[in-house]
Amino acid sequence: MFPDGFLWGGATAANQIEGGYKEGNKGDCISDHITGGSLDTKRKFTPVIDENNYYPSKVGVDFYHHFKDDIKLFAQMGFKVFRMSMNWARIYPTGLEDIPNEAGLQFYDDVFDECIKYGIEPLVTLHHFDMPYTLVEKYQGFLSREVVDLFVKYASTVFKRYKNKVKYWLTFNEINFATIPMGSLELLGIYNKQTTDYTEPDDDVNQRYQALHHVFVASAMAVIEGHKVNPDSKIGCMVAHVPMYPFSCHPQDMLLVQATDHSFNDFCGDVQVKGEYPYYIHKFLKDHNINIIKEINDDQLLKLGVVDYYSFSYYMSNCVNSQESEDINTTSGNLVGGVKNPYLRSSDWGWQIDPEGLRFTLHKLYDRYHIPLMIVENGLGAVDIKEPDNTIHDDYRIDFMKQHIVQIGQAIEEGVDVLGYTMWSAIDSISSSTGEMKKRYGLIYVDRDDDGNGDFARYPKDSFHWYKNVIKSNGEII
Repeated sequence: MFPDGFLWGGATAANQIEGGYKEGNKGDCISDHITGGSLDTKRKFTPVIDENNYYPSKVGVDFYHHFKDDIKLFAQMGFKVFRMSMNWARIYPTGLEDIPNEAGLQFYDDVFDECIKYGIEPLVTLHHFDMPYTLVEKYQGFLSREVVDLFVKYASTVFKRYKNKVKYWLTFNEINFATIPMGSLELLGIYNKQTTDYTEPDDDVNQRYQALHHVFVASAMAVIEGHKVNPDSKIGCMVAHVPMYPFSCHPQDMLLVQATDHSFNDFCGDVQVKGEYPYYIHKFLKDHNINIIKEINDDQLLKLGVVDYYSFSYYMSNCVNSQESEDINTTSGNLVGGVKNPYLRSSDWGWQIDPEGLRFTLHKLYDRYHIPLMIVENGLGAVDIKEPDNTIHDDYRIDFMKQHIVQIGQAIEEGVDVLGYTMWSAIDSISSSTGEMKKRYGLIYVDRDDDGNGDFARYPKDSFHWYKNVIKSNGEII
């Protein structure tokens, strides 16, 4: 079912697990300024850190001090690959320095060495919502062209430092986040002062797409630089892919699905894989009065800096409806919500569970791009209960993963080239959407709650032991 050498593993992000705020000369990053929250209480972004508020990313689950024990647990599961991100502000605390921060570089050296010790390939994301906060204040992030060069300086630094330790890289996490207003701050670094709720910002769509263009250029330049440093490096893109289904067989629903799919799911991947803006986006830009300013060599850079593989997150699917009706139910999801699908069940947080949609997506992407694919996020957020004997029985997570892995295997048998699967997440982490610990995704339980209480002790869940057998059997035992 699964090929020899398939990369089984798990995924994390520095802003959700690392902690170590200000340690090792680390600078402020965007995530350090976002408060905790819940399903009912939105997270807040504060330009000035308020000591009366709780900012969970400043501590995460303290991977900064526990990484050796955590990687040992990953090795016990048999991980072939560990997807993680680097915190840009740990390497260049403000983003403006000419010389990188040696303490930050050494920290990641130590992490990679620990992975290599156990035969685990690091898969490293360069930008996972961790822009140095100084670049937000000084430049409005990627709205300014200067930040392109600052990102490439950072990318070049780590490519050179770790050229013999890291083979697999990703440039920007969920890059299509920038196609919706909520992505303005965390991905692009744009924060308009009149915004009161960063999840629903005061949005200038022209600024947002201009900044996204700069991100495309930054990614392309990083790919070019990475291949110069080590021609054997594999550098990919990362898209939050959400399949869209027509709610009915009305032709207008199908047309709306096509347009929505293009603008959210396809646009960024088309640029990063094919090296040019796709035909359909030009009318979209015109209709929204978006005028992107390009420098003379930008189109050539996009062509030269195409990615080696396409990675994506997959959690759920949505329906699209073009007809007005009071009887339509909506649902939430990863970055975007939609119309509730009556054929699917949902998680406790309202995300629709659709394993077959993953197989559909794998076929769609491979047909579109003809390059290797990797699923780098796929998991279930749930309330996990630690029993008095420290066991955690999460059969619901096992069932979720089992159903999705079966669909991956079928897609591979049907001819899709899939490099690997790094489920979300290897260990409990701060929820990106709600900022809480209650919504747990990990195969390893961390003793930490929404108010910052707990001793950070780690406990394998039932899913830990189940996944160990899946990996050991290369997907034969599910």
